[in-house]
Amino acid sequence: MTAATHSSSFAGSVDPADAVLQGLDPEQREVATTLRGPVCVLAGAGTGKTRAITHRIAYGVHSGQLMPASVLAVTFTNRAAGEMRGRLRELGAGGVQARTFHSAALRQLQYFWPKAVGGDVPRLLERKIQFVAEAGARCRIRLDRGELRDVTGEIEWAKVTQTVPADYPAAALKAGREAPRDLAEIAQIYGTYEQLKRDRGMIDFEDVLLLTVGILQDRHDIAEQIRAQYQHFVVDEYQDVSPLQQRLLDLWLGERDSLCVVGDASQTIYSFTGATPDHLLNFRTRYPQATVVKLVRDYRSTPQVVHLANGLLNQARGRAAEHRLELVSQREPGPDPVYAEYPDEPAEAEGVAHRIRDLIAAGVPAGEIAVLYRINAQSEVYEQALADAGVPYQLRGAERFFERQEVQKAILALRGAARSGGNDPLLDDVVELGPQVRAVLSSTGWTAEPPAGSGAVRDQWESLAALVRLAEDFARARPGATLADLTIELEERKAAQHAPTVQGVTLASLHAAKGLEWDAVFLVGLTDGMMPITYAKTDEQVEEERRLLYVGVTRARLHLGLSWALSRAPGGRASRRPSRFLNGLRPGSAAPASGQGGAAERAAAGRKRGRRGPVLCRVCGRTLTEAGEIKLMRCEDCPSDMDEGLYERLRDWRAAQSQEQGLPAYCVFTDKTLMAIAEAAPSEAGELSMISGVGGRKLERYGADVLAICAGQEPGAAEPDDA
Repeated sequence: MTAATHSSSFAGSVDPADAVLQGLDPEQREVATTLRGPVCVLAGAGTGKTRAITHRIAYGVHSGQLMPASVLAVTFTNRAAGEMRGRLRELGAGGVQARTFHSAALRQLQYFWPKAVGGDVPRLLERKIQFVAEAGARCRIRLDRGELRDVTGEIEWAKVTQTVPADYPAAALKAGREAPRDLAEIAQIYGTYEQLKRDRGMIDFEDVLLLTVGILQDRHDIAEQIRAQYQHFVVDEYQDVSPLQQRLLDLWLGERDSLCVVGDASQTIYSFTGATPDHLLNFRTRYPQATVVKLVRDYRSTPQVVHLANGLLNQARGRAAEHRLELVSQREPGPDPVYAEYPDEPAEAEGVAHRIRDLIAAGVPAGEIAVLYRINAQSEVYEQALADAGVPYQLRGAERFFERQEVQKAILALRGAARSGGNDPLLDDVVELGPQVRAVLSSTGWTAEPPAGSGAVRDQWESLAALVRLAEDFARARPGATLADLTIELEERKAAQHAPTVQGVTLASLHAAKGLEWDAVFLVGLTDGMMPITYAKTDEQVEEERRLLYVGVTRARLHLGLSWALSRAPGGRASRRPSRFLNGLRPGSAAPASGQGGAAERAAAGRKRGRRGPVLCRVCGRTLTEAGEIKLMRCEDCPSDMDEGLYERLRDWRAAQSQEQGLPAYCVFTDKTLMAIAEAAPSEAGELSMISGVGGRKLERYGADVLAICAGQEPGAAEPDDA
């Protein structure tokens, strides 16, 4: 939702430049009219940042201050670039280039390669994972599917941070990377991967940026040629810029400062890819004369949703939190966010599916509803629950639509039917385009009713159903269109990766939801260990998890549901706790104590207190009196950061010790002590000894086993002296 609608035509005698400014709020208008010098736009979620910067470009074009061909607008996704181009066309500024960093760099690389290097540009490797697998095999390092994906991610991170294979181990260690394999092994695979590409004359997407940077650094004549063409730059989502992208931007700019950047440090959620908000936060330091405009009027979400979003950030810490924006909703009041607790994950998914079915029955389109989760592995139970409830859905972030096998097969069938014309028996007595498409696709597996359940069969049906809806929309937009016309449209969409919208509930990870919005959003699985994720150990990692939840909350326009399950499976132990980020926000929860330090500082303070004087909860700061709470160093009701997998491994080990020694399980370690160990995850004997319930005798007897389990090893693998 934006402050006002706009039109591609400017009615009457209104000056086109003035017409562009109509309907903008005061801050958006300031962005649009400040065309000289560096400009930094700090734009909160839902505040109309794309509207502000597209109107800025259009105003500059219509007022004669900017030549369309001299402007380069850069963003991070093809979808965002396409949206920006569409808006600029509507505003009469269609000659402006709006591209991703990679797209702009690739065009320049292809154009200048013969002059700078000579010969043909190396072929682009679109999917590097096969090369990474081959590189691992050549290094005699076997990678499973998960490791293969993660090692590929590490290589991408290394390249965008301009880290060569030899320097990767030290750089990854310094950055605190959670590497899937030994750092030296990854460096070896990385080096072999680079050699494979060179041998076969190929480059990957990161090479596109690296090679463009190299050419612009070495060839000043080419750099000046680019600077002569592009004199004004606009960068969206500036908080997500990597060091490599910033280097390319610097080379595009040269000594000039005609730059407008737009971003929000509170939406920095891609640091694992090399993105950093430092460039946004340091903009005023680099350009002391910069104009800074803050957009805080939220046109997307109701006051109730905005209040929760602001509450999340009010508890944040760190540098990004110091620059947080307090949003002000511009919408009418709506329903309060709904918090729901369930006994287990299947019950949570079923409950969410029923609430979604009720919303659809009340008139909310299925395509305006989303279920967002922390990791993709959480999707399966929601796919099943929605299928059981008869609710259509689509998975976001999966394989590209036009690359799916069933879609390619369907397009081939449509193309064949178009060529055969009236000679195709499937089209006997079928005249209109929509029924023709349904008839043809029935031969490829499409049926009028969706298959029961979830999984690959349902995914294939949804793809074909999306093609049917696309054909129906195309027929309505172009009366009299033929199958041949449709196949041309599909080929154009395939070339542009313009997939049709599936009219179903969106299932997506929180990361994949960035930049999108829905009328109703369900944030699910909000337990400590999942939000924040269990491997977020440092204060900054935990704060990024908080920002991720903030992004999820701000996707909702009207309805917002937040839920969690107390156990993984029916009948399981109800050991989970709602996310600590909801403390003080959900009904009945206590707010975190003000003035508390970060997670590391609170844990350290708790250890230093030991058993001298009052013992304070390391979460809320309350004085502890119960023995079990003192053992855990937190209130029973305060959120736990326990690693559930570690806890279960410790319980299994304890059961084996109990049986072997003929002792009750609690004589080995009590449940509370195991929970405390799982929360602290000690890495050495000194840390283990600080946990209440681990005395000198038990440390000597069990310490080596416990530390091995905490390190992910088999108990008994370490020597007793290691403890």
